[in-house]
Amino acid sequence: MIILDTDVLIEIFDKSSVKGDFVISKLEETGEDIAITSLNLHEILYGIKKYGKKKVKNLDQLETIAFTDEDARLSSQLELDCERKGKPIFRIDSMIAGIVINRKAKLYTFKKKNFESFDSLQLI
Repeated sequence: MIILDTDVLIEIFDKSSVKGDFVISKLEETGEDIAITSLNLHEILYGIKKYGKKKVKNLDQLETIAFTDEDARLSSQLELDCERKGKPIFRIDSMIAGIVINRKAKLYTFKKKNFESFDSLQLI
């Protein structure tokens, strides 16, 4: 399974984005299931409402993975580990990483720097 980060979703939903077209082609080649997290859904919906964008077509067709108690346990440890290493991270990124790691999935993101501190996280 591949879980899409918000920055990737934005490119996919931008009809004029060459980068988004490339992502779609790459995802189709993998043949893997594609999903988003409830956290990414929040970010997309917030952006739509804040910037007055039209509703995004096909968003409801993507599987949305909820943030669970197990994800909270893992992500809090991930965030703390990074903090102790002197590499603080955004809380939402540790939460997304927790979801992805617990599902043994891969995260497709353009912001790899935000996630490279998580050793057990597979990035695309």
